[in-house]
Amino acid sequence: MYARRRRSYFVLMGICLALFVSAWAVVRLWSVPVAVGMCVVAMVIPPYAAIIANRREPGERWWDESGDPESDRWWRELDPRDRR
Repeated sequence: MYARRRRSYFVLMGICLALFVSAWAVVRLWSVPVAVGMCVVAMVIPPYAAIIANRREPGERWWDESGDPESDRWWRELDPRDRR
């Protein structure tokens, strides 16, 4: 799950960077308003990339990442979904 979120983040940030660089390296030669529009779209992408990178799945146990066996046993007692 973590790898998928990380990959999505880097893809979105790569798109953001490509939009920004291509807007001012190539597109501005033909149309400055289109280049500005591309930069506005590139400006909106990073917050969404951060949200996607930090989103957790419903079954993911994000509250206890210590790896302590005693803590894991305690959390299993409290979690009604985890019946081992």
